[in-house]
Amino acid sequence: MKSAVYYNNHDIRVEEIPKPTIGKGELLVRMKACGICGSDVLEWYRIKKAPLVLGHEMAGEVVEVGEYWENSRKGVEANIFSIGDRVFVSHHVPCMKCEFCLNDLHTCCETLHTTNFYPGGFAEFIRVPEINVKLGTYKLPENISYEEGTFIEPLGCVVRCHRLVKMKEARSLLVIGSGMSGILHIQLAKIIGVKRVLAVDINPFRLEMAKKFGVDEAWIADEHFPEKLKEKFDRVIVCAGAVSALNQAFSCVEKGGIIVPFAVPPPDVQVNVPLVGFWRNQLTVMTSYGAAPKDLEESLELLKNKKINVKEMITHRFPLAEAPMAFKTVVEGKECLKVVITN
Repeated sequence: MKSAVYYNNHDIRVEEIPKPTIGKGELLVRMKACGICGSDVLEWYRIKKAPLVLGHEMAGEVVEVGEYWENSRKGVEANIFSIGDRVFVSHHVPCMKCEFCLNDLHTCCETLHTTNFYPGGFAEFIRVPEINVKLGTYKLPENISYEEGTFIEPLGCVVRCHRLVKMKEARSLLVIGSGMSGILHIQLAKIIGVKRVLAVDINPFRLEMAKKFGVDEAWIADEHFPEKLKEKFDRVIVCAGAVSALNQAFSCVEKGGIIVPFAVPPPDVQVNVPLVGFWRNQLTVMTSYGAAPKDLEESLELLKNKKINVKEMITHRFPLAEAPMAFKTVVEGKECLKVVITN
């Protein structure tokens, strides 16, 4: 079968690899659409494991069903799958039993960090392990297309972030970085009633997209924008991995506010915290990583009920055979918001 193998950001090769075989409790899914995540082009993060098949925002069609397991997840009959089912599959799933999971820290679960489907979403067929079938595979409602289904995971990450920072209690939000994640933050914040939402970015195209999706104001993120704003925000979410973006967040947050580094710089980069102001103004820096099953379920409901407009966020579509061009489009990041690979 065909797959897009990642060697580095500028070397993506469409190669033939063996089609996976499945065992008891597993599924074989034909990939129909898979989004390229910003993390897929974080070279410092990905290249150490190269070559590999990336892709975790995957929706597809069940084409083979392994022998059913006994005692499937209690009370959830929707997790019994048949050939032809349209599904979204979560790549990482928590055990739901450990101390972290029982304390709503699912994305700290060791199982979550060791589970995955094979070989990755940028391939014709994907083997879904039994634990992912039980705890991370969801049937797509008829009104959600495969392409829209690729947003379930990234939107789930945004849902989790908003829940952790109690976004419903915020009066204002500043989003630094108006890429795909930033615009999902903007849309969700407006839905839950945040009165003022402002976006900044260095890319004029992305600022225009932020306006299209409901932001109250959009500003160019030059080095002086915190002074130009002349206001502070209850929540500041940083969707850009530049250290300068995180540094500017400290100048934009209101007293008692929360800063979330939703995107992070490379691990060898040190960030200086203005500790006196941080202490005196009782600020909080809170991280949010990944999505738990309940976040994905809420994300699915938001898409099912058409609360979030993701269809118009897709700016580029490429067939699997053109995966190198798809990655090139994301890496260059010009007039690009969301790139989806189809099969």
